[in-house]
Amino acid sequence: MKNLKNSKVGIITLGCVRNLVDSQAILGRLKNRGCRIVDVQDADIVILNTCSFIEDARRESIDTILDLIDLKKQGKIKKIILAGCLPQRYKAELVSEFKEVDALVGIQPFLQEHIPDQVYLTPRHFAYVKICESCYNHCHFCAIPSIKGKFSSRTIESILHEVKQLDKNGVKEINIVGQDITAYGMDIYHEKKLAVLLKEMTKGMTRIEWVRLLYTFPAHMTEELIDVIAQEDKICKYIDLPLQHISDKLLKSMNRKMTARQTRELIQKIRKRIPGVRFRTAFIVGLPSETEKDFEELVSFVRQMRFEKVGVFKYSREEGTPAFDMPHQVPEKVKEKRFDRLMQEQQKISESIHQELIGSTLKVLVEERQEENRNIYLGRSEYDAPDVDGLVTIHSSRDLKLGDFADVKIIGSSEYDLIAEA
Repeated sequence: MKNLKNSKVGIITLGCVRNLVDSQAILGRLKNRGCRIVDVQDADIVILNTCSFIEDARRESIDTILDLIDLKKQGKIKKIILAGCLPQRYKAELVSEFKEVDALVGIQPFLQEHIPDQVYLTPRHFAYVKICESCYNHCHFCAIPSIKGKFSSRTIESILHEVKQLDKNGVKEINIVGQDITAYGMDIYHEKKLAVLLKEMTKGMTRIEWVRLLYTFPAHMTEELIDVIAQEDKICKYIDLPLQHISDKLLKSMNRKMTARQTRELIQKIRKRIPGVRFRTAFIVGLPSETEKDFEELVSFVRQMRFEKVGVFKYSREEGTPAFDMPHQVPEKVKEKRFDRLMQEQQKISESIHQELIGSTLKVLVEERQEENRNIYLGRSEYDAPDVDGLVTIHSSRDLKLGDFADVKIIGSSEYDLIAEA
């Protein structure tokens, strides 16, 4: 795909926010080569940045490819480029199956060197900063290391340069992302450096008020990191800590490098040392060999811990992973039943926690005006990550500026969202 100068290029990003960061880097490079970055409906060339982490993600990627092929046949777009995890993992199959696709590029060209002119695809008031690629751990259910390759960290200097520029541009919130940010630095500095990075990062910030950490691997949490989160005002007291399960048998079979006892001790330690901390975690149901006893242990753990936010996923059998060939695969109907049950348990907990917030005051980042006539807005607290967590509906007697902070009083709630007045 040469001679792209003056081409009108649009991009579709599927999957996680880490893919969104890659899309920003892709567009930055293309812009530097003279491309015009436009909305997809106005593009001559459409780049599809794909995901193939689990079966549902692959199905979404394939469906989108077929939609783009239809648009190309109708003459509405000229070229299709596939990028990201799907061509990285299934290039030969895609070349054979989709002759209408003009080019395939995997993830390698977009690894994490800093792109000074990357095109940010987020609203002006927040941004994602990816500090590492792939995962340092090799969980037996996960295909990421086989897709992404060896774990690799950006340099501290590269990250600080980007964050300084975002701060200068008036960004209010940055979200630090990676498959395993707690292992940051293990490859290039031979030790965990996230705490050091955060100390340096927050020193010179003037406009950025929230620094959020997304995906902290439990076994890689350090004492120093917990202290930095507790002590630094700009770091959100929001711990994204995917635990996946609590059964010792399954934690071992997944290669999580944590026991149930160590997991409980870590949660208690974080709650004790970071006042007001709130958790987001994730669990997988239907892992190979998960019995009813294992599942009931998980349900009991969720009830006991009362996590503020929980994501539940049904195990996806991924070729190339150790778990693919494990015996005692769980039937889909059982996975579905366990998924529904755990989600229902968490909804009760979430609703109860939100009820307890009524009457309290929260600082929120105002993001969207919902109703012009009645001054109703949508915002997020420091305990709500973009796209994945709930929202605060704000009723205000005055105009609020989008991208600014406001103190609001909580007056109502649902399972996942809050209602407030400014």
